[in-house]
Amino acid sequence: MGTRFLPLSKVIPKPLLPLVDEPMISWAVKELKEAGIHDIAFVLSDSSKIIMDYFKAKNGLRDVLAAQNNNVALEALGKLERELEDIKFSFVMQSEPKGDGDAVLRAKKYVHNEPFAVLFPDDIFQCQRAAIDQLQQIFQVSQKPIIGLKRVSAEKVSSYGIVAVEKIANRLYKIKKIVEKPSLSEASLESGKSGGPEGTALAICGRYVLTPDIFHYLGIAPLNKKGELILAQAFSLMLNDGIIIYGYEIEGEWLECGQMTEWMKSNIKALLTHKTYGPPIKEWLKKEKIF
Repeated sequence: MGTRFLPLSKVIPKPLLPLVDEPMISWAVKELKEAGIHDIAFVLSDSSKIIMDYFKAKNGLRDVLAAQNNNVALEALGKLERELEDIKFSFVMQSEPKGDGDAVLRAKKYVHNEPFAVLFPDDIFQCQRAAIDQLQQIFQVSQKPIIGLKRVSAEKVSSYGIVAVEKIANRLYKIKKIVEKPSLSEASLESGKSGGPEGTALAICGRYVLTPDIFHYLGIAPLNKKGELILAQAFSLMLNDGIIIYGYEIEGEWLECGQMTEWMKSNIKALLTHKTYGPPIKEWLKKEKIF
């Protein structure tokens, strides 16, 4: 429902809020395409159907811009259309906010009993290699479910799913336990002896490569206190049954956009590194002595 972004989200679905010059959902689509994934299913609420319009061709708009000789706008529109080439979109409706597990379950018919990726569009990554592709690489070797991880400081652990792990290799872990939004005392914090900075924890960061067994466990997982079906609960059942789940600490910058302040910070970070807008904005900040 995007309640953390009210009143903005009253009229604009959160995935369409911009990160610099593109909506967050567009960053996710480009990441998937970079990873060679061209079949994408969106799980949408009734209030976010407008997202479908963003990915549909608008010939009428192109005709108007051509008649106006608006080449700059035509190029911007053409850039988006080129990015969407060869991608097949499907759309699934989730009429009530019943949790991330419920959202994944609703997309079951598009998976066709094959491994699949899950992305949350308010978690965005700037990486040399697409974040989801990093997980794909591990999956191709292990053929086991794999969850994207990033380190968070102690004060942030209560906002994320936190994992207890056994280290397997550089950045690769075997997940032993998942605690959803734990208190500081419940979280598994690094002591500085196992490769991570002291006082940090490994958090789930909105990237997964999963196998179809997840649907069985989503079908039997209990709902949480809010009546939601949560992926973390299904993962816990899998771990209890002896199913191996790996975690990989994604290489790259994590731009968190799930809360208003974090979204604003991420916009500043992404803006200052943007190839087109970064240099003039830096020059303006310097000139105006803002920093």
